[in-house]
Amino acid sequence: MIDNTIDVIEKLIETCRDGQAGYLEAAEYAKNHELRAFFSQQALERAKFAGELESEARHLGEADPGRKPSVASTLHRAWIDLKHKFGGGDASILESVESGEHNARNNYHEALQAGLPRDVQAIVEEQAESVFAAHDQVRTLQDMYKDRSAA
Repeated sequence: MIDNTIDVIEKLIETCRDGQAGYLEAAEYAKNHELRAFFSQQALERAKFAGELESEARHLGEADPGRKPSVASTLHRAWIDLKHKFGGGDASILESVESGEHNARNNYHEALQAGLPRDVQAIVEEQAESVFAAHDQVRTLQDMYKDRSAA
């Protein structure tokens, strides 16, 4: 049970680090100052979530929980960079962010179904609520920016 719990926590740590890095990248390229602020705030929140999960992993005996984003996340951020260089605006950035948020939502959904110990489950539930809300907010922003570019 502890090994499975640590595996789930490690996957969520990676998910949060991926989100943190992706949001920082998006904030760097966003033209709209409100989007930059939203992306920066989300990056901070994902860093906080990763720290909470790392603390739980150490509490369960994991000496050095992973702290780096995944290779897939690094490639995704390179894609954002490339899109930006070829003139992709805020709508393009939001499309990339939504893709990352979709993955985060799925990972948290899986974690909620993993049968975690009650204390870990409570942390994951609280974080998942925020991740799901961020995903919904990004989709709303994405729709809003699509409407603007179509007008």
